[in-house]
Amino acid sequence: MSKKQQTPPTKKRETTQKPKDTKGSLLRLLRYVGSFRWRLVILSIAAIIGTAFTILSPKILGLAVTELFQGVSGEGINFFLVLQILLVLGGLYLLSGYFSYVQEYVMVGIAQKVTRVMRQEINEKLARLPLHFFDTRTRGDLLSRAMNDLEKVSSTLQQSLTQLITSLITMIGVTIMMLTISPLLTLITMFILPLSLLITKYVVARSQNYFVKQQQVLGILNGHVEEMYTGHQVVKTFGREEQSIDRFKKINTVLYDSTWRAQFISGLIVPFLSFVGNLVYVSVCVIGAIFVAGGRMAIGDIQAFIMYVRLFSQPIQKVASITNVVQSTVACAERIFEILDEPEEKAESNVLPYQTRTKGNITFENVSFSYQKDQPLLQDINLQVGQGQKVAIVGPTGAGKSTLMNLLLRFYDVDQGQITIDGNNIQKMRRVDVREQFGLVLQEPWLSSSTVKANIAYGNEEATEDEIVQAARAAHADHFIRTLPHGYETVLNESGSNISQGQKQLLTIARALLSNPSILVLDEATANVDTRTEHRIQEALAYLMEGRTSFIIAHRLSTIRNADLILVMEQGSIVDQGTHDELLAKGGFYANLYKQHA
Repeated sequence: MSKKQQTPPTKKRETTQKPKDTKGSLLRLLRYVGSFRWRLVILSIAAIIGTAFTILSPKILGLAVTELFQGVSGEGINFFLVLQILLVLGGLYLLSGYFSYVQEYVMVGIAQKVTRVMRQEINEKLARLPLHFFDTRTRGDLLSRAMNDLEKVSSTLQQSLTQLITSLITMIGVTIMMLTISPLLTLITMFILPLSLLITKYVVARSQNYFVKQQQVLGILNGHVEEMYTGHQVVKTFGREEQSIDRFKKINTVLYDSTWRAQFISGLIVPFLSFVGNLVYVSVCVIGAIFVAGGRMAIGDIQAFIMYVRLFSQPIQKVASITNVVQSTVACAERIFEILDEPEEKAESNVLPYQTRTKGNITFENVSFSYQKDQPLLQDINLQVGQGQKVAIVGPTGAGKSTLMNLLLRFYDVDQGQITIDGNNIQKMRRVDVREQFGLVLQEPWLSSSTVKANIAYGNEEATEDEIVQAARAAHADHFIRTLPHGYETVLNESGSNISQGQKQLLTIARALLSNPSILVLDEATANVDTRTEHRIQEALAYLMEGRTSFIIAHRLSTIRNADLILVMEQGSIVDQGTHDELLAKGGFYANLYKQHA
C-alpha cells in the first residue's frame, strides 16, 4: 500500500477462529463465581442437605418393600410401621424440595452478581481501549460480545451450575449408599464412569470448534444487520436490498451449519451414555436377582440398589445433556475475555501538572507516524501555530489530514518527534487533560438519545439553563429548538434522527461553545448540508472560532479563504503552506485544486 492510499486500520475480515484456550476460559469464568465464596458455601450446604434427603429415600422405601414382602410371605404386615416409613419418606421429599428452592434462589443471586461484575468490567474496559481497537472491529460484533455473549454466560450460570453441583454431590452420596448395600454391585456400576468420561471427552473435542464458530458468526451476522439498519436509506436508494438479503442468507447459512453441527455432535453424548447406563442397569438387575434368589440380599435392598443405579446414572446423563450449553458458554466467555485482555492505552508516567486552560500555541516537531509499522504515513511534520490562529488543512483523501488531528488529540501517539501545547509535550500530559482543551465538530455529528438540553450540556455538565440557552443562541440553534414539540426538553431518538442534519450540526456547535475550549477541530463540519444551512453554520462557526486556535479540515475551499494559514498535504507530508492569496499566487497543487472547485 502506498502512502497515498494508507488510511486508519480497516475493520477485521469476517473470519472465524479456532478456540484459543477453552480450559483456561472455563477456569477463569469459575474464578468469577468463586469470588462469591460465602454464597457458594450456602449453596453447597443446601445442595448436600437436599441431596442427602433424596439419597436416603430409596433406602427407606426399600425398608417398606421388605416389610411388605415379608408380610406377604406369611409373617404378617405391620401396616403401622409401613405408614411410619411412608410418612418419613414424604417428609424427606418435602425437605428435599425446600432445599432445592434454596439452591435455586442462591444461584440466581450468584449468576446475576457475576453478570453485573463482568458487564461493568467490559464497560470500563471499552472506555480505556485506544481508538485503534474500535477502528479494527465492527460495531455489531462488539455489541454481540458485550450483550449476547454475556447474557449466554448469565443464563448458563443460573440454570446449569446448580445442576452440576447437585449432580456431583448426588454421585458421591449414591456411591456411599450403594457401598453399604453391596460393594460388588457398586463396582459393576462404577464401570459407567470411565466409559462416560471417554465418550464425553471424545464428543466435546469435536464439537467445541463449532460452538466457537457459532458465536463468531453470530457476531458477524449482528454486524451485518446493524450495518444494514443504520444505512437502510442508502441501501434502498441504490437498490441493494437483494444483495443485502443474499449476504444475510449466506451468513445465516453458515450460522445454521455451525449451530446444527455443534448441537448434533454434542447431542450424541446423551444416547451413548443412555446405552452404557442401560447395560449397567441390566447387569445389576440380573446379578441382584441371583443374590436375592440365593438369600444373599433382601428384596428391599436390591430394589433400593436398582433405584440408586438410576440415581447414579441420572446425574451423568444430566451433565452430558448440558455439555452443549456449557461448551457454547465457554465459547462466549472466551470472546468476552478477548476484549478484557486487549492492551489498553499506554500507561501515563511523568505527567505534567493539570492546566485548566491553555493559550493554544501548538507545535509539531519532526513528527512521524504510521498505522502499520512497515508503511509510514506522516514523515517529519514540522508546524507552528500561534494562539488564536485559524489553520485550514486541505489535500486529497488519504493525505493524512485526519491523522494529524488524531495525533493532536492523542487518539494515537506519535512514533517520532513531539507535539507541544504551550511548550508542553502532550505525551507528558494526561490524555484527559489534553482532550479537555479541545472542542470537536465532526462531519457526522453525534448526539445521544436524551434531551436537546442534555446534548448541548454534554461537554459541560455544570452549565446552567441560561448558559445552555445562550450557547444555543450563539450557534443559531435557539429558534429551531423552540419549534420542537417540547423545546429544550425534546428527547432526541437514536443518533438524533428526528431532526435534520443541519440542526444536528448546530447542536454540536452549541455543545462545543458551552464547553469553552482553547482549541477547535472542525472536520468537514459543513459537508453534508445545503447552501442556506451552510451559511448559518458558517456564522455559528465564525463566532465559535473567535479567539480560539482552530484547525479546519475542508474539501470546500471556499469555506477556508479567510484562514490565517492553509496547509496543503499530500502523501503524508505538508507540501505547501500559506494564506489563500499566497498559495494562489504560487500556483501548484492548491491553485489547481481551487480552480477545479471554483
